[in-house]
Amino acid sequence: MTDATFESERQLNAMQIGSAYSSPRPHVTGPTAPAAVAPLILVVEDDRRMLTYLRTTLTDQHLRVVETETGAEALTLASAHNPDLVVLDFSLPDTDGVQITTKLREWTGAPILLLSARAEEFDKVAALDAGANDYLTKPFGSGELLARIRVWLRHTQRQPGNSLQPTLDVGPLRIDFDKRLAFLAGREVRLTPTQYKLFATMMRNAGKVLTHEQILLAVWGLAYTRETQYLRVYMGQLRQKFEDDPARPRYLLTEPGIGYRLRPER
Repeated sequence: MTDATFESERQLNAMQIGSAYSSPRPHVTGPTAPAAVAPLILVVEDDRRMLTYLRTTLTDQHLRVVETETGAEALTLASAHNPDLVVLDFSLPDTDGVQITTKLREWTGAPILLLSARAEEFDKVAALDAGANDYLTKPFGSGELLARIRVWLRHTQRQPGNSLQPTLDVGPLRIDFDKRLAFLAGREVRLTPTQYKLFATMMRNAGKVLTHEQILLAVWGLAYTRETQYLRVYMGQLRQKFEDDPARPRYLLTEPGIGYRLRPER
């Protein structure tokens, strides 16, 4: 893609993501209207020129971007930032997009848009079967990329409990994703960064049984998926802070031999 073409497409697509994201936190009228937060896109691309193109295209539309060039770091960034959508290159220096998609699908429902120079049907089927939502063949224009992103962001916004919601309530438990705060019955509970990530992971998946590996991947990253003692220690700390009787937890339940589940209050 030439620089002139790139610039013309940037101008053509200006404002198409939507006026709701014209700034990172635009003003929303109404006394009870929450502040809109621009969606966060995780971009995983090892081609530096393409990475720059993607970053510029997305930030031009006032989308927030976190980026990496490797699959291993993509998993760590995904667990740390919980992106609203992932733009993922098919071929990476340390792995491929299908494997990363499979790992992400163990714990997140964020839309995944795979990019690839491969146009064979076999590759597309493998990506979609692994859990990708969409597949875009290189080269492509910014207009098509942004249109597909808009579709999946609209779909995500319609889902209950999605990451675009600034707060989430589960019984007396509440989390404020924007301010990174946790509450119990309206009272703020002070958490360390790791405790917060664990609490956020359980809250986002309330009612679901999460395996030890899924939680460790989401909170600590790929290198720690066998360190179950970390999880036991930190889950015990959360129970001390959120349970009336940590020895007989009401919310943060152990699923023997499997993992943990946050039980919504009935």
